[in-house]
Amino acid sequence: MAIVPLLVAVIGGYLLGSVPVAVLVARVHGFDPRERGDRNPGFWNVKEQLGRRASAPVFCGDMGKGALAGLLGLWASGAHTTGLGVVAGPSTIPVYAAVAAAMIGHAWPVFAGFRGGRSILTFTGGFAVICPPAFLLAVGVLVLTSLLTRSFAIGARAGVFVIPLAQILFAPIGHVAGTGALMCLIGLRFGQAALAGRRSQPADGHS
Repeated sequence: MAIVPLLVAVIGGYLLGSVPVAVLVARVHGFDPRERGDRNPGFWNVKEQLGRRASAPVFCGDMGKGALAGLLGLWASGAHTTGLGVVAGPSTIPVYAAVAAAMIGHAWPVFAGFRGGRSILTFTGGFAVICPPAFLLAVGVLVLTSLLTRSFAIGARAGVFVIPLAQILFAPIGHVAGTGALMCLIGLRFGQAALAGRRSQPADGHS
């Protein structure tokens, strides 16, 4: 494997992921999302504070970071894909590495004091490059579930969790395992957030 494309993918992906979109958008409205709500500098917390319309740039920006990172990895490695646009051959590792780096950048951003979010949208945007047809199926599940349950939150969860199942239809099992590894990073961030929440609660019997 050529080392230069991999370095370009990883360094570029991390820098893209480190752009603190939620913090920048919230700053325009006079607050820091890391100090309000659940203190997660991501779309959902900003939406809770500002509403859907004002938080839309966060949604687009966080997804865009992952997609741009994936495209950077694809470009740096020669853009090897199947007829359906699924990454293949020499492009597989650089694209996955770029998306992973973007997720790490979002979670621990160098431009925002290493206090970042949970990387769900960054992962989703990157996966749109990794396996476009599976991404579109996941979007379909999101929309359908949201309509049936009348809850975007439930639909979003269903869409994310169906991603590896949909990918099996279009990519080798090794790719699906790579996607699972990316999703483990999201799980790690949720675990860290839960642990931090417990630590911030007062002990029993104390104010």
